[in-house]
Amino acid sequence: MAGEGDSEPRKSFKLLGFLDVKSVPCARESVLYGSLGSLVVGLGHFLATSRVRRSCDFAVGGFICTMLGYWFYCRYNLAQHRIRQRMLKEGMRNKILFEGSSLDPERKQTGSERSDS
Repeated sequence: MAGEGDSEPRKSFKLLGFLDVKSVPCARESVLYGSLGSLVVGLGHFLATSRVRRSCDFAVGGFICTMLGYWFYCRYNLAQHRIRQRMLKEGMRNKILFEGSSLDPERKQTGSERSDS
């Protein structure tokens, strides 16, 4: 009963028809931070100048700047994380491959082992 609805795939939300917010990394956070930035910039400009139209223009600009700024920040961190993850995976693969062999860099060779080789 409760688990029956879990098997259905959920519909994804597409922003502007092409940006799938659910599956694209960093898209959801970028839109949320952009809307918050828009609110802060627009409301702050309105409280300072009392011009409605110009405040809306500033709010749209604040949304674009905040969204793009956080998008690039998040994508950069995601790329760094993936690079570190790839390096760690390769290191673990090499550790498994070379463990116990003569090519193992952590294996300390003694004088008697060197003369046998």
